[in-house]
Amino acid sequence: MALEQEDNPLSQFMYSLKAPETRRQWPQRLKRFFDFLKIEGDLDNQAKYFVNKANQDPQWAQESFIRYISFQNERVNAGEISASTVPNYFKPAKLFCEMNDLVFNWNKIRRGLPVARQAANDRAPTVEEIQKLTDYPDRRIKPIVCTMISSGIRLGAWDYLRWKHVIPLIDDDGQVIAAKLIVYAGEPEEYYSFITPTAYRLLKEWMEFRHSYGEGISKESWLMRDIWQTTNVGYKSKFGLATCPRKLKGSGIKRLLERALWEQGLRRPLENGSRRHEWKAAHGFRKFYKSRTEQSMKPINVEITMGHNIGVSASYYRPLEREVMQDYLKAVNDLTIDGDTQMLQKHFADLEEKSRDSEYIFKAKLQESNTEIQTLKSQMTSVLEVLKLAKSKDGRLAKDRTTLDSKRRIAFSYVDDDDQIVDIKIPIDSVEVEN
Repeated sequence: MALEQEDNPLSQFMYSLKAPETRRQWPQRLKRFFDFLKIEGDLDNQAKYFVNKANQDPQWAQESFIRYISFQNERVNAGEISASTVPNYFKPAKLFCEMNDLVFNWNKIRRGLPVARQAANDRAPTVEEIQKLTDYPDRRIKPIVCTMISSGIRLGAWDYLRWKHVIPLIDDDGQVIAAKLIVYAGEPEEYYSFITPTAYRLLKEWMEFRHSYGEGISKESWLMRDIWQTTNVGYKSKFGLATCPRKLKGSGIKRLLERALWEQGLRRPLENGSRRHEWKAAHGFRKFYKSRTEQSMKPINVEITMGHNIGVSASYYRPLEREVMQDYLKAVNDLTIDGDTQMLQKHFADLEEKSRDSEYIFKAKLQESNTEIQTLKSQMTSVLEVLKLAKSKDGRLAKDRTTLDSKRRIAFSYVDDDDQIVDIKIPIDSVEVEN
């Protein structure tokens, strides 16, 4: 098998492609290059022909790249494609050459690439546009959109997401405050992000709905699947049945989103001269996430939850997952666009009301304690005054006459000027007297 890969130029190229979307698009773009050179046959035969001729005549291969880039530049001038698209046609062919040990003067070739805007001139969707999109009558659209805008995941992440990769985070009151999302699980690019309580609830309801139709839901179940038949379920084919789920790939989710955008009136034909819509179907959600979270989260934590490379900071900045989660909770309200915003606000209002009730009870108990202390002080003052009066009259107190009677009164006696014993009783409702 290894020998076959070494002898097959196309296999060498495919070996270097990791992401599913890249494996889908780049072979098609490589074929565009070979078709431009008028090399006949399927992609496998074209690849072999190019490698053989490039080894025999490197100058021909290098000039072929220059002619191909010049052709793409003409398309840019004609308004067919944007300048930023040209490198997308060049990169697959360059990688193919590198994987097959074909070395050219790449610096010379790249000088023909047009200078393009580094970032696309598109925006993030508004809350109103997202709400309108989620009104599309497909049960999957809400959990898909709410998951993407509240986690910032890429479209390709859906190819790996299973139910076990969604982990609810519960507070002391048993409330789901967010859910952890493990993105690209098992891959070198694996990282974690979070989703809002609303997104988690929608995903959970979606899984429960599937279970109600007979699908055996487990931790290994794909998060998104095909829509199944609800009529003629006795049909012999197993495909299209709830009990035989098929994963909905990222490419299928993209088609679903685009269909929803057009049918909800959020996409219209481009005007003359325009090459792209105001916001992208899936990548726009990622921009929404970044724009919203950076208003309340640390920017570096935003990058971590988006799976971005934070460069040299990764060697020094190592926050605990709990710390990133606490930071994410600050942005939950900004990332919640479903009608459950009111539910979330009610939850916070309840917490605030409980806090006010606790404060009221504490103040009431404090006031009660202060009152008791003042009463005690007043009673002791009265006792001291009587004792002072008794001593001023005779200077003698009757021995062993100070007691605490059954009615909780201090009882004591003193001898007056006529040598008569005078009994004094003072009520002390809350005073404890030690023996």
